[in-house]
Amino acid sequence: MHRPMVLAQPFRGTAAFRASALFRPRSLVLVAAPGMAEAPVLASNLAAGGFKGRLHAIGIAQEGLAPAGSIAELSDPPDLAVLCLPQAELEPAMQALAARGCFAAIVPVTAPDLAAVSARTGVRALGQGSFGLCVPAIGLNASLSHVAPLPGRLALVTQSSALARAVLDWAAAEGLGFSHVIGIGGNATLGFAAALDWLARQADTGAVLLDLRRIRNRRAFISAARATARTHPVVALRAGGRLADAAGIGDAVMEAALRRAGVLRVSGLEDLLAAAETLARARPRPGTAQGDRIGIVTNGHGLGLLAADAVVAGGGRLAVLSPGAQAAFAALLPGGRQPDNPLSLGSGAGPRLAEVAAMMAALPEVDAVVALHAPEPFEPGDVAAEAMVAACRAGAGRRAAPVLVGWSGQATAGRQRQLLANAGLAVFATPEAAVRGALHLAQDRRNRAAAAELPPRQVLELAPDHAAVRRILADARAAGRLGLTEEEALGVLAAYGLPTVPGRRAAGPAEAGDAAAMLGFPAVLKILSPDLPHKSEVGGVQLGLGTAAQVREAAVAMLARVRQRRPEARIAGFLVQRQAARALELRLRLGEDPMFGPWIGFGQGGTAADLLEDEEYDLPPLNLALADQLIGRSRTARLLAGFRDWPPANTGAVADALVRLSQVAVDFPEIASLTINPLFADAAGVLAADATLVLRPAGEAGVLAVAPYPAELARPFRVRDGEVLTIRPIRPEDAAAHAEAFGRLSTEDVRWRFFSPLKEMSPALVARLTQIDYDREMAFVATRRQADRTEMTLGVARLIRDPDSATAEFAVTVAPEMKGQGLGRHLMERLFEWGRAEGVGRVLGHVLADNAPMLGFVRALGFTLRRSPEEDEVYEAVLELGG
Repeated sequence: MHRPMVLAQPFRGTAAFRASALFRPRSLVLVAAPGMAEAPVLASNLAAGGFKGRLHAIGIAQEGLAPAGSIAELSDPPDLAVLCLPQAELEPAMQALAARGCFAAIVPVTAPDLAAVSARTGVRALGQGSFGLCVPAIGLNASLSHVAPLPGRLALVTQSSALARAVLDWAAAEGLGFSHVIGIGGNATLGFAAALDWLARQADTGAVLLDLRRIRNRRAFISAARATARTHPVVALRAGGRLADAAGIGDAVMEAALRRAGVLRVSGLEDLLAAAETLARARPRPGTAQGDRIGIVTNGHGLGLLAADAVVAGGGRLAVLSPGAQAAFAALLPGGRQPDNPLSLGSGAGPRLAEVAAMMAALPEVDAVVALHAPEPFEPGDVAAEAMVAACRAGAGRRAAPVLVGWSGQATAGRQRQLLANAGLAVFATPEAAVRGALHLAQDRRNRAAAAELPPRQVLELAPDHAAVRRILADARAAGRLGLTEEEALGVLAAYGLPTVPGRRAAGPAEAGDAAAMLGFPAVLKILSPDLPHKSEVGGVQLGLGTAAQVREAAVAMLARVRQRRPEARIAGFLVQRQAARALELRLRLGEDPMFGPWIGFGQGGTAADLLEDEEYDLPPLNLALADQLIGRSRTARLLAGFRDWPPANTGAVADALVRLSQVAVDFPEIASLTINPLFADAAGVLAADATLVLRPAGEAGVLAVAPYPAELARPFRVRDGEVLTIRPIRPEDAAAHAEAFGRLSTEDVRWRFFSPLKEMSPALVARLTQIDYDREMAFVATRRQADRTEMTLGVARLIRDPDSATAEFAVTVAPEMKGQGLGRHLMERLFEWGRAEGVGRVLGHVLADNAPMLGFVRALGFTLRRSPEEDEVYEAVLELGG
């Protein structure tokens, strides 16, 4: 119906701010005050960079920068300003810039109130304390760097100037270049989301490196990171994570958040540099799934063993050579030795290392080759290095596995490593570093594939009793409590359909005995107190009680014990439950991370859960596919599958419980934490035996890092023939139905919609169209429920916002059998309704000139049509939405 829309969207900004003015300026002014230490460095770098645009300087003299007396005296408004000023002079300068029409700035100096100044003036800035900005392709070096970055395909987005200098220094020695170096600094007004949204659209950017300290807008960051990771490898490092949270939960949650976005997390500067070396110079073999089958070839057996250990320790796999490969390699080995992996060629084999590495890279059972070289006496090392360059270049044009080179040593090997690096090879000084590079390549592939994985059709349809939960939470607040009793917490879970162990509250020992007699034996007795989240620590839990008398006696003893150990604890009575049969004990948790907000944890349960160190994390909202992945990452997954005397448990029921817990976080952001421990799991299903829930203070609410599915926008619609369809936002589980709907379109409809004779939708395109960011775009689908309970997609209308200009681009497609039923108009009207609510002022699209039905359709909706100034065969359709 009209051309596919741009898939990576620019970030949201003020009406006056333009991303291109910041990241690709045509003119720049340096405004500096005398005595500012950063000013001469900035002036020198700007003058030496070779920038082809206009460069002015105010307050500092530098050859190559045209002097100006003030911002007001500039002949033309600059695109970008670098403000090297004391705090008191910053706001007047930004006001002067705004008056001239410049709304992009870099603030490399201290400015603790930069966010407020930016809000008052409308000028958005990188900073405070920004390292600056380098765009080598246009000769821009507005940074505090001590070396000029080379042009290349790496992009570095950093908060630390020290880390930026270290990376640039290393890159200069390695011959690696950059498309962008962006100093976020204090992340006051322009942060990671802005930089990533820009980089996502840059064809000259390969891999993106992130130095994360503080994320100002978690949802915008995850959204932008995911958009970037769809087309670029993205690697992230967090310094100080363990210092901020010694328990490591914050680091684990960050890794989960980055995994969700398709970003590779590394643990230190060495790993970051190894990942940069790999991702900038090596490409995975097309079509490989896991990418972790590593082949090792070496001229020294000891190096090969070190590399093999690193593969196993890093979670990779040593590639298993096929019989044909073994036969081919056997002819190359001395003394009739049998080939294996690692493949050691023996002494004097340096010049043949490249040939054998190329042979191994051609094997289908190998995803990456680590070629290791040790110096030898009388060996022409330079010749061996040049042979490796030639072999890797020859393999680059084929469907060969990437070759990562470990060239050990320094006195002679250092020069040869430089030769290899200058030729564009991924080269490392040790076997372990080369293996880390190969594992980074595999992990990046897995992360990006998982972020775009097409989930199955199955959707867990929930019908929680929201009113019951609201009553429980209101009662706790009315009583002046943020902590709920166990009975109340289990009531919240029961309202979400999660099975709970039947229980009764008892005011005292006698009532506890009577309750146990009603529920049956063996019984469990628990103290009820909002002040005791870990009841077992004070003797507040008793198991295996076989009679009512035992329950009464246990209650008396428990009350005395708790009052002695915790006299200040408020006692609300007892909870009596029927003891569950033997089953696996799991722990499900909802918690809060300062950077990424609410998280979900899963692992082994019981009283020793904190000591077992088996907890994996993800972010809500979860669907069944994400819940299955979360379970699969834990060691507990092996117990759930059955182990020795533990029979297999119902993993599907555990995933169901995780999705229900996730939905609690979505529906009730006033909940700060919720723990289910234990959740019993066996072949029959799951049963929650204990739970704790804590509310946030009144008025506070958690903010999810991932936009939840807007289920409230689903509505029925009756088409002209009387059939009632469901119109709702698209979701990832629609992938199969979306592909099937495309298959039912005519060739003409496909050409009109995609501007090309597309034969099928690739999985990547299906993922992009069904896994959308509801904060940025909307797609409404019309569905029909079929006899097998699956849904058929009969139409889709899509609106992607252009945040910079309050403009959004539309697409609409209706199944051939539904044309003439009023469905297309209704889908578009739903888009307009959503767009107005989100601040969209203008809707536009492009329609082929021979698409007469669509031209008539948009005219009827009130669109204005005009010939595209760029393409004669295309019309532009524009509609002003208004209020």
